[in-house]
Amino acid sequence: MSDFNPLNLPLVLLSNRGPVSFDRDTTGRTVGRGAGGLVSALSGLAEHLDDAVWVCGAASEEDTAVAGENPDSSIVVQTHPQPHLIVDGEPDGPAIRVRLVVTDPTAYADFYSVWSNPILWFIQHGLYGRSLSPVLTQAEHDAFENGYAAVNRAYADAVVSEVRARGGKALVLLQDYHFYLVADWVREQCPDVVLTHFVHIPWPGPDEWRILPEDIRQRLLRGLLGSDVVGFHTRRYARNFVLCAAELLGLPVDLERLTVTVGDRVVRARYYPISVDPAALDATQASGEVAAHVAMLRYLFLDHDRQLILRVDRTDPSKNVVRGFIAFGILLDQHPELVGKVSFLALLQPSRTDVPEYADYIALIGGVVAEINARHTKEGRQPIDLRMVEDFPLAVAAYSICDVLIVNAIADGMNLVAKEVAVVNRRGGVLALSEMAGAHEELGEFAVTLQPFDVQQMADALYTALTMPMEERHRRLAAAAEQVRTHDVRRWLDDQVVDLRRIAGFV
Repeated sequence: MSDFNPLNLPLVLLSNRGPVSFDRDTTGRTVGRGAGGLVSALSGLAEHLDDAVWVCGAASEEDTAVAGENPDSSIVVQTHPQPHLIVDGEPDGPAIRVRLVVTDPTAYADFYSVWSNPILWFIQHGLYGRSLSPVLTQAEHDAFENGYAAVNRAYADAVVSEVRARGGKALVLLQDYHFYLVADWVREQCPDVVLTHFVHIPWPGPDEWRILPEDIRQRLLRGLLGSDVVGFHTRRYARNFVLCAAELLGLPVDLERLTVTVGDRVVRARYYPISVDPAALDATQASGEVAAHVAMLRYLFLDHDRQLILRVDRTDPSKNVVRGFIAFGILLDQHPELVGKVSFLALLQPSRTDVPEYADYIALIGGVVAEINARHTKEGRQPIDLRMVEDFPLAVAAYSICDVLIVNAIADGMNLVAKEVAVVNRRGGVLALSEMAGAHEELGEFAVTLQPFDVQQMADALYTALTMPMEERHRRLAAAAEQVRTHDVRRWLDDQVVDLRRIAGFV
């Protein structure tokens, strides 16, 4: 890890989910480490700095209990070799200081299940059809004020408390769409902070944001503009943000330099494509658990020169799972010689089932799969194996042996599955990648491009991928793997370091 803190300031991180979570078993309180590349990268950062604190939500009953035992203060968790809470004394290994924020359950439900998901998520992924949805009533206005804004204020207050405990100066890193109001509130009370906000999902142009009431969209934008830097995965998203500041707020902007002038400050929009941790993936792939899964998957799907199409996704409507299956059905309709020769393994994780649109989408997925399987089952073998499961070793095993990975998202901030497959696959696997996924900017030249609304085009692209000469498959895969390995998640952090140093005049 490079010297991330170029200003020699204390570090305050903010995200909705944190680096650790607490639970209970028969032995008492347990501590688990957060999953995912982002958590791993930011944890590695926080572990290597002397004065860093991670502000996050109390996500479980035991989190809330821990927070109640430490009101208005942070706790220290040693992360290696086994995560545990430090009650007395000093840690003797890598550790993270964590500030758990407890909010009113009703307010949090409005914040998360009414506004963050689905409204902001649907707007930023272009999921609203507009003819019938959304319908914004007084209930949504109230949920914004009493939920989204109130929870943002609670988290901002926690950040301010931690900054003030460090003398009023700190480097503040805010993460994602849950906290668009926080930066401006923190800057009001702590004007000497250096503040960045990274948005991990797509940022659409001004017209999508006009779905929201004028006062709400203006508050969201002005909240983000409390930052010194607003980060995105792609230049397109950064440019859309600057356009929003110009068209929806009437602020002076520079589209070439991607800057917005707010009073006497200049806010910079920047783009840093997030990535994966190849070393961690390599270690997982080398495990016995993955090897056992590989043996079983080969037996089920790859005997007698058969081929395997894979998708690993959440059941989020933005992932476009239904159209992907329809395209596969068309492929089998138009190329009957592939029936019985090509299987489609889908490892799907149910997502946000408390939101009606998500629950309906899961039902639709099941119906489409059943229809295609009924139409194309041959000699007792169904073409689609649909599993509702969240099993990372199983996913890595499937990554390593698939012939094609399908990612046909309607919109996706990045999509790390495509990058994971590029690192792990050993079979000359072909990326069939949506042009609407952020990963397409980096990996599109090595992939077969999918147009996510055109099911015939996707069916044709899948056929191209399945019939591509093996030499070309391996050439593309090697190039994609090289891109990912040289632009890993630590590079994502390092690139932000360089910009922060430049902005602060250190280089």
